Amino acid sequence: QSAQYGSCSQRRMSVMEALELLDQLVDESDPDVDFPNSFHAFQTAEGIRRAHPDKDWFHLVGLLHDLGKVLVLFGEPQ
Repeated sequence: QSAQYGSCSQRRMSVMEALELLDQLVDESDPDVDFPNSFHAFQTAEGIRRAHPDKDWFHLVGLLHDLGKVLVLFGEPQ
């Protein structure tokens, strides 16, 4: 796995590009959700910010927590 993904040779993208890619997939865990997957990431980050305003690292984790799901668009299983 490290040799395959460690070099970032599959594709390089910004965090915002990855968040936008999330909107192209249907998450098996929430197939009937009516809003874009990126919305969930922003909701999570905002909820954490409200609950823990002093932990900026935690806000970022909330935003990024589902980004790995974009790998399904490149042939990986969900």
